[in-house]
Amino acid sequence: MAIILEDEASIHGDVLETILSHVPLIDLVPSSCVSKSWNRAVTSSLKCFNKPKPWLIIHTQCTRSPYDISVHGYDPRSNVWVETSQPSIKYISALRSSHSNLLYMLSPSKLSFSHDVMNLTWHHVDAPRVWRTDPIVAYVGGSIVIAGGTCDFEDDPLAVEMYNNETNTWETCESMPAILKDSAASTWLSIATTGDKLVVAEKFTGVTYCFDPKTKNWSGPYELKPDPRIFHSIIGFANNRLILIGMIGESENVAGVKIWKVNTENFECEELGEMPAALIQKVKSETYGVSSISVCLAGNYAYMSKSSEMAEEIVGCEFGNDGGLRWWSMKNDAAGDGNRSRRVVYSCSVIGLGDLRRAMLSENRKFTVL
Repeated sequence: MAIILEDEASIHGDVLETILSHVPLIDLVPSSCVSKSWNRAVTSSLKCFNKPKPWLIIHTQCTRSPYDISVHGYDPRSNVWVETSQPSIKYISALRSSHSNLLYMLSPSKLSFSHDVMNLTWHHVDAPRVWRTDPIVAYVGGSIVIAGGTCDFEDDPLAVEMYNNETNTWETCESMPAILKDSAASTWLSIATTGDKLVVAEKFTGVTYCFDPKTKNWSGPYELKPDPRIFHSIIGFANNRLILIGMIGESENVAGVKIWKVNTENFECEELGEMPAALIQKVKSETYGVSSISVCLAGNYAYMSKSSEMAEEIVGCEFGNDGGLRWWSMKNDAAGDGNRSRRVVYSCSVIGLGDLRRAMLSENRKFTVL
C-alpha cells in the first residue's frame, strides 16, 4: 500500500493543481485531507487557478406543519447544484431573507436569525417591543436593526429598534424619516448593509436614507434615480460597492434592466451595463410582472429571479474587474416538481473551503452534488 501511495504522489505541482481546479468545491474538502501535500495543492489551486465564488442558496419552507426547510446551493465555480441535508430548524414563523445573507423568522414573541455564511448558527431572542408584521430587518454593525412594518394599532408606524447583544434587550432608536410613512415595510423598501451603515431605498421612487447604528440616527434624503424611466429599483452591496439595479419602462412593458454602482459619499451613480433583452423574460413573473424579481448579491456576483414563485431559471451577472458585466442564465435544479405549497427564500454568500469543512463537521449535515 505504501508503494501505491508513493506512485500516486507523482502527480504533483501544476498538474495536480490543474486537475483539482476542475473538481467541485464540495469534493475538495476530502481531497484536502489526503495528505499535507494535497492540502497545499488544493489551497494553491483555489488561489491561482479556480477561486471560490459566491453561491446562490435557495431555501424552500413547507407551508404546512412541520414546516420543514430544504436547501439547495448553486456553486458557480464548479457549475453544480448541491443539495444540503440538515437538522430541522425550530419553527417560529415564515422564513424570510434580508440583504442577501440574513435569514430570520419573526413572531409576536420571538425573533430567530442567522447571519453566518452557511447559516450554521441560529440565534433566538425575544421579539421587539413593537408588534410588527412586515418590517425591514438588517444585521449591521454587529446588531440586529428592525424598522417599520408595524401593526395598524401601534402608535408609531416608523418605529426603529436595535437589539443590544450585551444587555440582551431592545433599544429604541430615532424613527424612520416621515417621508417613508406610507412605504415603511419590506414590501416597498429595498435595503443594503455595509459594515457600519444601513442603506434604505424606496423601490419605486429611489428616495434613500442611511441609518447609523452607532448614533441611532438617520441621514438623507438622497436620490437613487439616475434614469428618470426607472419604475422599480433594488439595492445591494457587492465587493464593498453599493449596487443599484433599475427596471426601465413600465411593469407591463419593460424596456430594460440596468445596473449602476453608487458612490456612498455623494450617492452619484455610474452605469455599469444592461441586462440582455433575451434574459428579461426569464425573471418576469407571469402574475406580478418584472417588479417582483428577487436579487441577491455577494462578492462580484448578482443573481436575479422571480421572487413570488419558484423560478425555473436564474439569471446571473458577474461584475468584471474592468468594469464590464458578464450575463448568463441557468436552470434552477431546486425547482423540482414546482410544488406551490412551499415558500421560496433566496440568499447569497461567498463560500470557501473552510466554510464547507465547518458545515460538514456540524450536526449531521450532508451535501449531495446533483
